[in-house]
Amino acid sequence: MNLQPILVESLSQATAQVFSTMLGVEVVRGEVTAEDGRQEANDGVVSFIGLAGEWAGTGSVSCSPVLACRICATMLMCEAPAVNEEVLDAVAELTNMIIGSVKTDMETHLGPLGLSIPTVVFGRNFRTKSAGSSEWTVVKFHWEDETLQVRICLAPSGRSPHVMLHSGGTQTCALDV
Repeated sequence: MNLQPILVESLSQATAQVFSTMLGVEVVRGEVTAEDGRQEANDGVVSFIGLAGEWAGTGSVSCSPVLACRICATMLMCEAPAVNEEVLDAVAELTNMIIGSVKTDMETHLGPLGLSIPTVVFGRNFRTKSAGSSEWTVVKFHWEDETLQVRICLAPSGRSPHVMLHSGGTQTCALDV
């Protein structure tokens, strides 16, 4: 199954919806690329969130410190002159909302997926890498003069769900973790 067109559409809709609803702004979708996971050195804020199920992977939002502060200030309606705990929390929550929406969309194609809590990294000249060799789908978004990148990498995990029957015959799905 070629997931990239589905992922691009889901990432685009989720990002536009979250920015519109939570920040009251419109972002413009830019370039869409596929990357092998080897990233150049970063300066800024990167937030990761894990996905698990029959398919597993990572979703990520990255931006400059300036944009991270703008996101926080707009979301929380307060000043954010520098990256601090509130700024990192705002980017983590933004990541949770965007990738959480994508997770819900992808469950119709990939089955049940779990979502971890976000991890946020801030600094200069750092690299990030996820285990595995799967391809990342990367969508850039522009908010005025700043760029936000939303990335996702999903691959079959080799874990299959088990069907459990409860009294009354109701079926639920439990993942073999």
